[in-house]
Amino acid sequence: MGIEKMKMPQLGESVTEGTISKWLVSPGDTVNKYDPIAEVQTDKVNAEVPSSFTGVIKELLAEEGDTLEVGELICSIELEGGNDAPAEEKVEKKEEAAPSTPASADTSNKGRYSPAVLKMSQENGIDLTQVTGTGTGGRITRKDLKKIIESGNIPQASEAPKAAPQQESPSQVAPAQPSQKAAAQTPDIPTLPGDIEIPVTGIRKAIAANMLRSKHEAPHAWTMMEVDVTNLVDYRNSLKIEFKQKEGYNLTFFAFFVKAVAQALKEYPQINSMWAGDKIIQKKDINLSIAVATDDALYVPVIKNADEKTIKGIAREITELAGKVRSGKLTSQDMQGGTFTVNNTGSFGSVQSMGIINYPQAAILQVESIVKRPVVMNNGMIAVRDMVNLCMSLDHRVLDGLVCGRFLQRVKEILENTSKETTSIY
Repeated sequence: MGIEKMKMPQLGESVTEGTISKWLVSPGDTVNKYDPIAEVQTDKVNAEVPSSFTGVIKELLAEEGDTLEVGELICSIELEGGNDAPAEEKVEKKEEAAPSTPASADTSNKGRYSPAVLKMSQENGIDLTQVTGTGTGGRITRKDLKKIIESGNIPQASEAPKAAPQQESPSQVAPAQPSQKAAAQTPDIPTLPGDIEIPVTGIRKAIAANMLRSKHEAPHAWTMMEVDVTNLVDYRNSLKIEFKQKEGYNLTFFAFFVKAVAQALKEYPQINSMWAGDKIIQKKDINLSIAVATDDALYVPVIKNADEKTIKGIAREITELAGKVRSGKLTSQDMQGGTFTVNNTGSFGSVQSMGIINYPQAAILQVESIVKRPVVMNNGMIAVRDMVNLCMSLDHRVLDGLVCGRFLQRVKEILENTSKETTSIY
């Protein structure tokens, strides 16, 4: 059967490229079908890539740290008992037949650039507006730039300002650039003795691009409401030891907040919406993204259909998703479909924060730290109560203050009425 070539797989919806973070095999290693051969990092997830064949690794076609577009070759595998001549001839013919210009006049993707293409163009001073892409819809690929670099005929940016390139769809992370000349500029920061240079990883670049897009495109507004959760704290504390012994995982405060948000979203579905240019899409399913941080990145796995789950079920799912993030087992499926984000900023002591919206969602809720404060009660007496701030950032194209205020009031009402007498965790 000869030699088979493995390509960069598509590891998630709308994922266009992946970075080889670690090879798990070397040339000469024998692998079975489905054995993991590499760890790949995308803007959505880290994942192991399984072998599509059984055989011997012949050649690794990419180095660790290389970013490749979906469909680009990553390695070759010699199948047992095979003859590699036919396969090589097939590859050569395919390369010879590759068109140097687009197969059609479609240029719908002419101005859409992946982060890998932008980086390569900036490093080599290539003016992308003067490049003809051979990808779908005229899209410029890494191969197009490699051919230009090898030829030595590099189109330089002129002094005239260029039009800003179009941005990718919400889950494709190339940020808008005012011009190629401006894009090539980086801050001139002197490095002094003792300074440490930290390379920017693929996931950090993806986070930066998504945050930049959210702040540039979504007009953020912010509101905050304080909530008395004294009864909730007493109820949870009375259950936590027995619950941990019985279920094997923690009953966290955050599970109560997620459940309250899911219930309020069902009653105020306008909040569960997304901006889509000429329309607003109100999502039927309530899928809550929860922020989980590692030392160098932030992931937002999704609790699907959160309104249909009990507090116990939500607590279990929070534990499982957080465990997947920290063990590197999170899949692209775990990251998809979120309609609203709840961020547990109180876990590190924050009492007030302004979150950046998880684009293209319309809002994000920051659950701050529960702190004891003196509060004036309805009877005029002062008492020490457990208080928490709920901080909400909203996309003002989609949402207005009135509906967001009512939504937060409903979340507040649910939380303040959570107690042993009124609430079941099962």
